[in-house]
Amino acid sequence: MPGLADLVAPYEFSPTVAVVCAGATALFVRGWLRLRRRGSAPAAWRVLCFITGVALIYAVLQTWLDYLSQHMFWIHRAQHLVLHHLGPLLVLLALPGPVLRAGLPVRLRRPLAVLPLPRGPMRAICRSLQHPILASVLFAGLVWYWLLPSVHFDAMLSIRQYKAMNWSMAVDGLLFWWLIVEPRRDAPGTPGYGTRVLMLWFVMLPQIAIGAWLSLTPHAIYSVYNVCGRAWPIGPLTDQQIGGLITWIPASMMSMLGALVVLRRWRAEADPQTAATRPSRGDGRAPAMHPLSGTDKG
Repeated sequence: MPGLADLVAPYEFSPTVAVVCAGATALFVRGWLRLRRRGSAPAAWRVLCFITGVALIYAVLQTWLDYLSQHMFWIHRAQHLVLHHLGPLLVLLALPGPVLRAGLPVRLRRPLAVLPLPRGPMRAICRSLQHPILASVLFAGLVWYWLLPSVHFDAMLSIRQYKAMNWSMAVDGLLFWWLIVEPRRDAPGTPGYGTRVLMLWFVMLPQIAIGAWLSLTPHAIYSVYNVCGRAWPIGPLTDQQIGGLITWIPASMMSMLGALVVLRRWRAEADPQTAATRPSRGDGRAPAMHPLSGTDKG
């Protein structure tokens, strides 16, 4: 049984994951301290959301949990629940854009603020990925794709495909939840609140279907874990059924949680009194700023 130090130490160290997670956290903390001195720091719960989200993403990619996810199907499904749902949702609920921007050196803030969007094909790709229909199809489709038995077999035995699988889930999760929690309804290309609720309903149904398929199928589907060896002595079918339940129930609850966030914001904007009294800048309660860019509404 590994000790505590072994559990939290990187199983397979990734400089990219370490730099991204540590850099984002350091930038956020630095920005929060600066905003706090000005009296405009976000609410404590938003800070907690951001740090917890980043810590969870780091944990499932760099600690002993990553080893377990390669040897237990149900832990693999929990890993993807964090990468695709919980981690990105927590990070973006913090509306981190203004805080991250405040954490940048002064000489970098203005150039980044006025940096134009990529032109040509790259701009078209960015816009396409942020289209509500394509974003929803990608979000649900990636879950299905990486769970296709032949694809999953190859991904779990190839370090390159395994990393590509995990990165694709994390990046797609950030892109999708960005659209869901984006507070600026008037921003170009931003879907309305009703559309966001429909998106969450749309992505929930395929996950329920695949979770039910994994849980109710009377035989083991993934032989790759027999090849890799399971970390704990449980049967292949039990391992698969637990993984199916994780894909079925907690993932669906994330969609319901997202819908509650959207409906709360929708109701707040529909109430003239609430909209009039809501602060316009980052005390953490105002949904007036882009969650990533840090630009103000209007």
